[in-house]
Formats: sequence, structure tokens, C-alpha cells
Amino acid sequence: MANGASASVIVARGIKKSFGKVHALRGVDLAVERGTILGLLGPNGAGKTTLVRIFATLLRPSEGSATVAGFDVVKDAVALRRVIGLAGQSAAVDENLTGRENIEFVGRLNHMAKKDVARVAIDLLARFELTDAADRPARTYSGGMRRRLDLAASLVSDPDVIFLDEPTTGLDPRSRLALWEIIENLRREGKTILLTTQYLEEADKLADRIAVVDQGVIIAEGTSSELKKKVGGDVVEIAVADLGTLESALAALKILGATADRQRLRVSLPAKDGSRTLTEAIRALDAAKVEATDVTLRRPTLDDVFLALTGKATTASEAKA
Repeated sequence: MANGASASVIVARGIKKSFGKVHALRGVDLAVERGTILGLLGPNGAGKTTLVRIFATLLRPSEGSATVAGFDVVKDAVALRRVIGLAGQSAAVDENLTGRENIEFVGRLNHMAKKDVARVAIDLLARFELTDAADRPARTYSGGMRRRLDLAASLVSDPDVIFLDEPTTGLDPRSRLALWEIIENLRREGKTILLTTQYLEEADKLADRIAVVDQGVIIAEGTSSELKKKVGGDVVEIAVADLGTLESALAALKILGATADRQRLRVSLPAKDGSRTLTEAIRALDAAKVEATDVTLRRPTLDDVFLALTGKATTASEAKA
């Protein structure tokens, strides 16, 4: 039976998961408090989706234990599925069914009465601004509409715990903002949400707490502000024109603790002495004959935390491990 008294609704203890010789999770301990959003961040192949699948009873852990809403993810899997919602990395909708039929189909899978299914479908379609498209085949929906329909379908049984695995990947900025508002509203309703994302801005905006996963273990956890403090004071950021110049800049600034974001063609370093560090960086670049397109001194962001902790930048496409 679920334990309503526990403050931590999602709990993992020593979770390990291997696929042959590949160790996706190497011992994860995690707790998510009731009515909060935990943002799960990590580079490619860090194990984020594997952990979500274990919580959602889609995978069995190789070692360790986990509970969600008081239910053991292995022993109580059938009962647990009735109280959780899951929206995966890609919208799991039937393109040949209408929006209404997709939601009603999920309701029938949950053994809901026919009249209740119809009522819930009307309510969810309205809530996710899909009423006008309710009777159109899902194949005619835009990417943002499909993601909203997928999230709506995950809420058919009014779950207390929701797993959102990169819910805004591939969406345009407007659709992403609309989905953010929906997720914030779910938290206001008291839902507990575990959110994996490849967008650091998304975690900064939505998550009450953030856990950073790398190579199958959690290497840092805290609020956005707490994690940013790990970087220290201000940050010097140098932008360059190409990868060759980036490598030269990184070599010139390595002694100052520089890290590189090769996607954005930027080198960052902690500016513990503020403008003095900025001056030293410019002198080092001049001495190495490295030309920068921009040099700024700014406050640290989650990008800086991510680079400092993992040595990697997030990518536009996360691996599914």
C-alpha cells in the first residue's frame, strides 16, 4: 500500500542497471519531495532515461531498490502504474486516431467507465487547448500539439506522480513556453514531477531542485542557486570564430582553469578576482596570438555548473540511455 505520510514520493537507493557490459547506472541514490519538480540533468549517455524507465516500471534495476508513491517499482509494479503518468522523449500518440480517440484509448486501457472516459477527454482537450483539433487525426498536428496531446494522455488517470522525459525536445520557443506553463500549473496542483531535460534554461526555470548525473551516478544535487555557487564568483567567457581558434584559446587559458563549450565556440573560466582575471585572460590570449570575437564578464549560469562538474556541454540531442 502507498504510504501517504512520506515526504519523499520518489526514492532510489543504490540503483544499478547494466545492459551486458554497459553500465548505465552505477549506484543512484535519489529522493524527490512531494509536490516538487526535480530536474535531472546529464550529458549524453548519463543514464537519465534509464532511471526514468526504472521508476515507471518499464525496466527492472540490476541492483538496488526504488519506490514511487510508496510502491516498490518491482514488487508493486501493477499497482504503481495506476498512480503515475509518463511522457517519453517522443510523443507516443497514434497518428491515425484523433486527439479525442487517443485520450479515450488511454482511458479504456486504465479500465475507466465509458462516461468517465468521455468526460476526462473533454476536460483534458480543453486544458491543453486542443478542443478545436479534437476530432482531427493526430498526424495533422504540429510538433507542439503532439507533445501537448502526449502529456494530456499521461494525465488521464489524474496521477500524483508524473515522469517527463525531455518533454520539450524539438519544440519551437513558443511551444516550449506553452508547455512550461502547463508543467508549472501541474506543480501548483500538488503533482510531483521528475523532469529530464537537455535545456539548462528549462531546469533553471522549472525545477525546485536539480540533480546532475554523469556516467551513471549523481555527482551534484541542490537548488539552481546552490549549484551555481559551486562555480564561485563571476565567469569570464571568450567567444571565438572556429574550432581551431577555440583549441588555441583553451590551451592559452588552461592555467586559469578554462573549460570549452565546443558547440557554442566559447571558453569559460572562473573569475574569482573579477576584472583582474579578465585582464589576465586578455593578456594570455594576446600572448598566444588568439583572436576573440567577444569577451565578457558575467554571473555564472547552469551551463557553467554543467561544464565545471562534467567537463562536457549539453548537446542538442541527448542519448536515450
